[in-house]
Amino acid sequence: MAREPLSAVVTTFNNAGTLDRCLASLAFADDIVVLDSSSTDTTLEIAAKYKTRMFTEPFAGYSAQKQSAIDKAAHAWVLLLDADEALTAAARRPIEEALQAPSFAGFRLPRREQMFWTFQHRWSWTNTHLRLFDRRRGHMNAVPVHAAPEVDGPVRTLRSAILLHYGEPDIRTKVDKINAYSSGLVADKLRRRQRFLGVRMLLYPPVFFLRQYLFKRYFLNGWAGFISAATGAFYVFIKYAKVYEARRRGDEPR
Repeated sequence: MAREPLSAVVTTFNNAGTLDRCLASLAFADDIVVLDSSSTDTTLEIAAKYKTRMFTEPFAGYSAQKQSAIDKAAHAWVLLLDADEALTAAARRPIEEALQAPSFAGFRLPRREQMFWTFQHRWSWTNTHLRLFDRRRGHMNAVPVHAAPEVDGPVRTLRSAILLHYGEPDIRTKVDKINAYSSGLVADKLRRRQRFLGVRMLLYPPVFFLRQYLFKRYFLNGWAGFISAATGAFYVFIKYAKVYEARRRGDEPR
């Protein structure tokens, strides 16, 4: 049975270190859109090696940039990847099977995380992300930093269509992301007048650590899992601490 035609969509900015792997994993797609934000490395040269349609636009924010790339897709069904992600070789078959007369509005894919010098153990918990969807029934949400697609209709998880995320090759990169992402969330949390910041700073980090390390089985990843859980706990602490600091400075909107 023929499947629905598929557009793969990737946004880029100085992703020369990971883009080749990403685009190679998408070679089966009927259309590949790359929307770049004026990269200064070899990102565009790498994209040109594949059957991509390339565009360049100033960065307009995570949500707006991805939505602009989705709007450029040639087909209704879109597979949205970050430039530091890649599909496993086994992911193609379940994706193509899912696109044979699909009765869902979208599909969630499990994502295994790079944990510094190793990769997430296959028996530890993997989060799933909506990445394959009918763009006629969906759009990017407006969540700052962690923007994601949303669809109007039922969604199914494709357990065997696994994404690999090469986003945190070392602890320094992880800490840099924590600092950037937590600062990027401050304005939104102030706007929503988030309450009980002291309680959140006090209780949420240890709860987060225990959830990651024990219940999501990060202990299977050895010290890499421990460090990942600990830095994740620091992230949930610092994002509320920065909101508290901004509120004490009087930065909250009137």
